[in-house]
Amino acid sequence: MIESSQLNHDFVDEIAAEPGGEHIRRCFSCGTCTVSCPVRAVTDRYNPRKIIRMAVLGLRGEVLSSDFIWLCSACYTCHERCPQDVRITELINAIKNIAVRAGYVPPAFRTQVDLLREHGRLITVGEYDNERRAELGLPPIHEEPQDVASILEETGIGALGIGSTAEEGEG
Repeated sequence: MIESSQLNHDFVDEIAAEPGGEHIRRCFSCGTCTVSCPVRAVTDRYNPRKIIRMAVLGLRGEVLSSDFIWLCSACYTCHERCPQDVRITELINAIKNIAVRAGYVPPAFRTQVDLLREHGRLITVGEYDNERRAELGLPPIHEEPQDVASILEETGIGALGIGSTAEEGEG
């Protein structure tokens, strides 16, 4: 049971102020987004209508810390069919942006940041790969992660990697 002290009535305003979240108040929970969602067809964990409802009710911590907000495939089917032009894909992206700023980042994104910092790319290229490249007449790929690492640190994205946890974010 949710207690009223857990509700953040300013959460809907926070989402509406975020680029992409402007139309959150247009939603009247018709369910068109949920019925047409290909992700929803695969898993019951993702339900755009439920996410919007939770956000409007002020369940900030529960929405931002959930893993289901990251399941949107950005197919825009919900956007195309919404009778109120809520732009659900953009709305979900706005919620994701708020979640990241609050410190809630999925483990897969942290892993990607770590790979970028350590190798300068998401896929490591080893000695064998460079030998195959040479056989194909392609130049070798050298790891030079320092430039990428400095960009990650300058933009603040580097803090999302090793040692960052969702518990550090506000709830």
